[in-house]
Amino acid sequence: MTRLTATRFVSAAAATGIALAIAASGTAQADRDGAETALGTPTCGTSDLRISFAERLGGGMNHAGGTLELKNTSGGTCALRGYPGLGLEDARHTPLPTHTVRGSTYYADDPGNQLIYLKPGQAAQANVAWTHSGSEARQSSYLQVTPPAARTHRTIALDDAVDFGELHVTAVAHKVPVRG
Repeated sequence: MTRLTATRFVSAAAATGIALAIAASGTAQADRDGAETALGTPTCGTSDLRISFAERLGGGMNHAGGTLELKNTSGGTCALRGYPGLGLEDARHTPLPTHTVRGSTYYADDPGNQLIYLKPGQAAQANVAWTHSGSEARQSSYLQVTPPAARTHRTIALDDAVDFGELHVTAVAHKVPVRG
């Protein structure tokens, strides 16, 4: 290969790389406080969702938990993929040390990290669980919930002791069945 041919080859490769980068940035722009999916559907941002406990769960062996509901209150379809971020707060809304474990919980199997679409009014679920036996329990008045891919959170009432500040959470799905 001559020096001139090699120079043209490198120049052509660089131009192709730049063109691909520009094209990719146009199809995956940030939207609100989330990202945009490859198909152009925006990621559900915190401001697009109403977050609450659809149900609280109790049980033996000092376990407690609940099914989180993330309801799309925006005017358009948005998408979620992954696990919500969680944090504990005391009665004064001071953050408490929290450790979140992703996967199956005492109450539900993890549905896996899958992309789900929420039309306006539709909801996603995630199951969260903890123990409250008193082992270095942190009295937690509130739970911070950050939707997957978001940078901000909503705070909902919790009012329970959480051993070691450890919370277990499943990925979001249209429905996370609780074991019966």
